[in-house]
Amino acid sequence: MAALLPTEWIKNWEKGGKSEFVQLCRALSENKNHDVGFRDIQQALYELAYHVVRGNLKHDQASNVLGDVIEFREDMPSILADVFCILDIETSCLEEKNKRDHFTQLVLACLYLVSDTVLKERLDPETLESLGLIKQSQQFNQKSVKIKTKLFYKQQKFNLLREENEGYAKLIAELGQDLSGNITSDLILENIKSLIGCFNLDPNRVLDIILEVYECRPEYDDFFVPLIESYMYMCEPQTLCHILGFKFKFYQDPSGETPSSLYRVAAVLLQHNLIDLEDLYVHLLPGDNAIIEEHKREIVEAKQIVRKLTMVVLSSEKTEEKEKEKEKEEEKTEKPPDNQKLGLLEALLKIGDWHHAQSIMDQMPPFYSTSHKPIAIALCQLVHVTIEPLYRRVGVPKGAKGSPISSLPNKRAPKQAESFEELRKEVFNMLCYLGPHLSHDPILFAKVVRLGKAFMKEFQSDGSKQEDKEKMETLFSCLLSITDQVLLPSLSLMDCNACMSEELWGMFKTFPYQYRYRLYGQWKNETYNSHPLLVKVKAQTIDRAKYIMKRLTKENVKPSGRQIGKLSHSNPTILFDYILSQIQKYDNLITPVVDSLKYLTSLNYDVLAYCIIEALANPEKERMKHDDTTISSWLQSLASFCGAVFRKYPIELAGLLQYVANQLKAGKSFDLLILKEVVQKMAGIEITEEMTMEQLEAMTGGEQLKAEGGYFGQIRNTKKSSQRLKDALLDHDLALPLCLLMAQQRNGVVFQEGGEKHLKLVGKLYDQCHDTLVQFGGFLASNLSTEDYIKRVPSIDVLCNEFHTPHDAAFFLSRPMYAHHISSKYDELKKAEKGNKQQHKVHKYITSCELVMAPVHEAVISLHLPKVWDDISPQFYATFWSLTMYDLAVPHSSYDREVNKLKVQMKAIDDNQEMPPNKKKKEKERCTALQDKLLEEEKKQLEHVQRVLQRLKLEKDNWLLAKSTKNETITKFLQLCIFPRCIFSAIDAVYCAHFVELVHQQKTPNFSTLLCYDRVFSDIIYTVASCTENEASRYGRFLCCMLETVTRWHSDRVIYEKECGNYPGFLTILRATGFDGGNKADQLDYENFRHVVHKWHYKLTKASVHCLETGEYTHIRNILIVLTKILPWYPKVLNLGQALERRVHKICQEEKEKRPDLYALAMGYSGQLKSRKPFMIPENEFHHKDPPARNAVPATVQNGPGGAGMPTSLTINTVRLEEGTTEETDKLKEKSQGVVKVINKTVNATPKVTTSNGNSASNSKIIKEKDDKEKSGKEKDKEKKDKTPAATPEMKALGKDGKDKPKEERANKDEKAREIKEKTPKSDKEKEKVKKEEKASKEEKSKTVVTIIESKSTVEKEREKEPSRERDLAKEMKSKENAKGGEKVPVAGSLKSPVPRSETSESEREQKRRKVDTHSSPSHSSTVKDNLNELKDSSAKHYINHTTPTLSKSKEREVEKKDLDKSRERSREREKKDEKDRKDRKRDHSNSDREVPQDSTKRRKDENGTTGSSKHSKSESPSDSPRLNEKEKEKNKSKSSGKEKGDSIKAEKMEKSSSGSKKESRHDKEKTEKKEKRDSTGGKEEKKHHKSSDKHR
Repeated sequence: MAALLPTEWIKNWEKGGKSEFVQLCRALSENKNHDVGFRDIQQALYELAYHVVRGNLKHDQASNVLGDVIEFREDMPSILADVFCILDIETSCLEEKNKRDHFTQLVLACLYLVSDTVLKERLDPETLESLGLIKQSQQFNQKSVKIKTKLFYKQQKFNLLREENEGYAKLIAELGQDLSGNITSDLILENIKSLIGCFNLDPNRVLDIILEVYECRPEYDDFFVPLIESYMYMCEPQTLCHILGFKFKFYQDPSGETPSSLYRVAAVLLQHNLIDLEDLYVHLLPGDNAIIEEHKREIVEAKQIVRKLTMVVLSSEKTEEKEKEKEKEEEKTEKPPDNQKLGLLEALLKIGDWHHAQSIMDQMPPFYSTSHKPIAIALCQLVHVTIEPLYRRVGVPKGAKGSPISSLPNKRAPKQAESFEELRKEVFNMLCYLGPHLSHDPILFAKVVRLGKAFMKEFQSDGSKQEDKEKMETLFSCLLSITDQVLLPSLSLMDCNACMSEELWGMFKTFPYQYRYRLYGQWKNETYNSHPLLVKVKAQTIDRAKYIMKRLTKENVKPSGRQIGKLSHSNPTILFDYILSQIQKYDNLITPVVDSLKYLTSLNYDVLAYCIIEALANPEKERMKHDDTTISSWLQSLASFCGAVFRKYPIELAGLLQYVANQLKAGKSFDLLILKEVVQKMAGIEITEEMTMEQLEAMTGGEQLKAEGGYFGQIRNTKKSSQRLKDALLDHDLALPLCLLMAQQRNGVVFQEGGEKHLKLVGKLYDQCHDTLVQFGGFLASNLSTEDYIKRVPSIDVLCNEFHTPHDAAFFLSRPMYAHHISSKYDELKKAEKGNKQQHKVHKYITSCELVMAPVHEAVISLHLPKVWDDISPQFYATFWSLTMYDLAVPHSSYDREVNKLKVQMKAIDDNQEMPPNKKKKEKERCTALQDKLLEEEKKQLEHVQRVLQRLKLEKDNWLLAKSTKNETITKFLQLCIFPRCIFSAIDAVYCAHFVELVHQQKTPNFSTLLCYDRVFSDIIYTVASCTENEASRYGRFLCCMLETVTRWHSDRVIYEKECGNYPGFLTILRATGFDGGNKADQLDYENFRHVVHKWHYKLTKASVHCLETGEYTHIRNILIVLTKILPWYPKVLNLGQALERRVHKICQEEKEKRPDLYALAMGYSGQLKSRKPFMIPENEFHHKDPPARNAVPATVQNGPGGAGMPTSLTINTVRLEEGTTEETDKLKEKSQGVVKVINKTVNATPKVTTSNGNSASNSKIIKEKDDKEKSGKEKDKEKKDKTPAATPEMKALGKDGKDKPKEERANKDEKAREIKEKTPKSDKEKEKVKKEEKASKEEKSKTVVTIIESKSTVEKEREKEPSRERDLAKEMKSKENAKGGEKVPVAGSLKSPVPRSETSESEREQKRRKVDTHSSPSHSSTVKDNLNELKDSSAKHYINHTTPTLSKSKEREVEKKDLDKSRERSREREKKDEKDRKDRKRDHSNSDREVPQDSTKRRKDENGTTGSSKHSKSESPSDSPRLNEKEKEKNKSKSSGKEKGDSIKAEKMEKSSSGSKKESRHDKEKTEKKEKRDSTGGKEEKKHHKSSDKHR
């Protein structure tokens, strides 16, 4: 800033500087801008004085000029004093003494200008002392301090004497007078003013007294509030707040307690906005920080308590712990300091000032304020008042009076709620602040819940506008929040209040289960962590639950149940969570826990359902055991607990069922275990896997029989529970979705779920899925009404094509629908016309069937390719799939069994002396009623079955169309009907077997029963290997039933003739045309049927042994299951039983350590097999009918498809039938077709050899399987050979000459094979065939015609010539047999047979011998090549053709004699050669070469005894035997039986000694069979026979 006083002026001061300065000062003084002038003058004076201090100007010069200037302004002395003050400070800091002296001199010179007082104010005491203005600076300082203290720090006391006491007395009298009259606050205020003026009263003190009086007279709000309000106009605004603050401060010492009246006054003043909450809040203790600290400390303490409760404390430590806890509690009981904020809050709530109360609560931690009971209760009271009108209108239950609550007198209190919308705005907010502490007021809890209930009622009733709907939605979500944040936590803190729990359930049950479960989830997993109190409660609940569960047993279920009930009323989620965790660990707790849950409330049951689902869905738990092959035990325990608990108690099922459905949608089938258990326990419908045959039989009856005899458990008490299950399924539309999901998931298990899983587990899951489907479907069928069922299940084509349901499952679901439909239609028709005749009824039934099934026939066409319907009709397909066992047969024995049981029960009731008479009467009535029901049901079923059979009789002609071949028809039937259904359920397995038998009995056109059974038994390896465990069991049941039928036919000729003899199913020649004429020659006769059965048994053995030897887990397990199931009917033949036993024993040894489950199965089967051993029979008894003494049945190792066990025609068909199953059978087919031709050429020569060859192919199959046994048997074979007498001459001749002709034969054979293949079995080609065959037979005739004679006498002669040799042999055989422990068969004394034998008996014997020879001697055939030449020569001795009785008997005999003589000579020569050969061969190690000569010798001897009939005769025997047999059989029985037995024993011995090479046997078989085939066509004389072979070809 520029200097106002230039240095020139100072230099020329006297000349002109002085006058310049004076002018400057004048000019500055006159400046209009007061502030600017003031500052400039200050500066000018300061500069002047500063020049003096520096010594530029003398002090007297300065004082003179200042004297001139001082008059210019009034405040000039003051300005000058300020300048001196500044200079004083500046100079006192300077070190140069002279400058300080200059300053002092200047001030002294100017003393006349500035008064002492001003200088004393502004200058330092030391300066004043040096100027002489004061005596001592120290004294001056002391004096100023005293004055300041007196002025500023000492309060001025009013003189009480001047402030007269009378004034206060009058004031109190004024305020305390009776205010009820017309005294107003304005009047009193005027009086107060007068008193203050008159008696000099302190206004603040007056205000304080007004507040004190108000505290004492709280009822006069209307008076005091306006009074204070108007009084405040005279005071500063803060005064009231400060006075209140001082009042609160007064009570803040530790022992002080703030009176509630003060809180109330403060609250009222706040409510009327006379003070601000923020201003008052700061005066209250404790501080907010302290409150937050305390809250944190509470949380920590709660957690410590939890830790202590969950810790395992040893007993010694427990006592110390308890003592410490006691001390701590004592410390805690010391009273906490008063919390004024909470006190004020309580007062605010009491007077209804919600606005201010809310803002105080907001400044504290959540729920901190309401955790203090008085506040919670005050808030509850406020809510009571607010909801009163709405509660009275909609919430009060009928019949309840209730005590109305009056509203607050206060106009500023919250508005009372009249509608739900107001409830949401006002009350819900209050409830949220209350939180879990609503528990302090159970009545309010109940009111809120009832309002919720009323709201839900309104919410669920339709008919409101769109806007209202949106409002309602908002309200609903608010209600859910209140439930979550307030109601459930409050319930947790209530002390086991069952009524509240039930009250809450009243509202909860109106929520959909999804919302309920969401609430329970929050309650269980989040709520308990939100508040220290709840944390403690959770820990205590778990502790108590542990205590109860440790002591829970079956014996103390009731007391423990009560404790569980008490605990569950408040904290069900925590309790159930713990209980379920225990059940998952210890499944023996299930029963006692289920029984102990009877004291629960409805809400608790619902929570239990949620907890179960949560436990099931626990993602941390593994659903499989560590071996990955079985489902975890925790899941199994939970599932069985589910079943038990849902059955016993009325728990809602929807959530659980939906959970299972969702899991299935996600492709997880583990949880079907739960559905299975629930259906089983609730509906009493078990999965039928382990059923006994008796139960299974009962299951084919009506509902009553099923209930009595079909299930393991009692299902009487399931009516209510099954109804509940049904309702849950229907209400939530889960019935069909669950079925479809299960049906689809079956394949999903294998193809999607089963990726990395163990095969065993995949099988288990598949079974579980399938079984549950069957069980669930069964439940729906028996529990849903017809309408419900039909409404829900779509038609079959929709099920299969749209929903992709597998066909078996789709029909399974639709079947009850068809049954319902038909019966309802039938009832309609019956009502329409009342005709009681049986025929009318049947006609109506058939009509109703047609009406119902016609659309089904249409629908099924889309399920398969059009080609399928060429062979079977849609009608047949639909009929098969829509019927059940109930429709096919009445289980009379089951009905009788149950009725007898009831009779026994009634007798026991009569005999029971202790039972009171009225109970006796009741029980007897029950039994009688049941008995009547059962008998009525049986009658009803019988009528139904008859109607169904009538219907089938009418339908059957259109069933099988066979547009391709019968073989193809059977394939389709098995593939599309039998196989899918026989593994569907145990009852279906039985049904399939029955259905096959039924189709047979109905004489259905184009149905070959033989082919069907043959296909079923022939190669079971593939079907067995592809089954799961339960399917194998069902497949076993099916085979068992099939075998039962076959065994029945096999057991008795009479049964066979009656049930099969004349039936089209047993035609051996299968025409492709529809013609099934009952030509007797085409029928399979009884003996040949037994051979066929034998073949089937052999096939079963072969398959079983194969499966057992694979080492594959599934193969072994399944075949063992199947074998166990078919034990009653298989094996029946000793050597087969032994073969199986050895294999099974081997499995037992191998699997003992490796796979214990297989070991257990094998051991089980092995034991049962041993127990069946006494009932098994030697093979020879299986093949021919013994005297009734031994009647036992089935068989085992059987000839291959083209074996000699069947007539030629059937043999070839069987081969054809097996085409396509395996390569092996294909080859066999070709061979057998060729072989037969060759055999036929030589048929007239020697049947014996052909026989052995005929079977050799099949025997060779067994060779492989029995190799190991045979090795051990070789030594025995050698011994036997040594014992065997020398071979017959014929045999030697055969051995020699036979080698010459094999090439010719082979060429012949090939030609014929080609011929046969070219010919097709069409009727229009038959003539050509006949011609060709006639040519062939002419060639043969030249050789054979001589021998075509009736040869009975010759046979006798032969027998007489060599009786001794035979007798010896028989004895030898017998002794061997006995030594081996075989069966002892008496040999008839003399083996002569003077009586001529009938042709049939001969052929029978021949067959038996042939059959017996074949089976266990696989290589009789090694010398067949040699034999073929020789056969023609020896024909006269060994073959008699029964079919041409044209030549005279005398000629016959002559020819026979000559031939016999020749042959005997030859045979002697050959015997010698043969012995040499034998020795040579012994050196050789080839088994086949070793054994065959021996076999052949024995055979020759047999033939000398009985020259049996050839294959040719055998093929005829079906037609001949019935005619000839009856007459002659009787005569010959006694003689022949002994002889036959002898023969068969020999043959059996021979079999055992044989073993050999497969290749040779096959080759021989081909040759012999071709000849047989050619010759079986016979000559012109036997046209019938021609026909049959033509057809065959």
